[in-house]
Amino acid sequence: MADERAEKKFTGLHFLLIFVGAFGVIIAVNLALAWNAVATFPGLEVKNSYVASQQFDERRDAQEALGWDVSARAAGGLLILSIKDADGKSIQVTNLEAVLGRATHVKDDREPEFQFDGRAYVAREELTPGNWNIRMKATALDGTAFEQRVVLHIDEG
Repeated sequence: MADERAEKKFTGLHFLLIFVGAFGVIIAVNLALAWNAVATFPGLEVKNSYVASQQFDERRDAQEALGWDVSARAAGGLLILSIKDADGKSIQVTNLEAVLGRATHVKDDREPEFQFDGRAYVAREELTPGNWNIRMKATALDGTAFEQRVVLHIDEG
């Protein structure tokens, strides 16, 4: 009695299908990741990085000379941005611009309306758990520009 099972052979067509399928998956994933990276990129920080770099050291030295310590916290539906000098005294600035958002995308970005209460800058903000960034720009009373990214972590519950 002859063996009725047909012997299956691995042909060139099988190899081609496996090869095209594997690389098709790799290429599709790379295209999806590249599209997502470009679609969520918030844009340029400066128009010409070389020109911006020429004054970096001067701006950094002037900012560090202020001796400011900036921190943020959230409590009771309020976002509190505290700016203190080297002696630990609260600082009021002449101009404060801040953008609150996530580090990974700009979808949740917003500009809180901070008001100085004599100790800190306070804005009404309901924040969901996770990591938040406050990208702030302030001007000291003497005209010195101050820029900093303040990281804020909101725990669950």
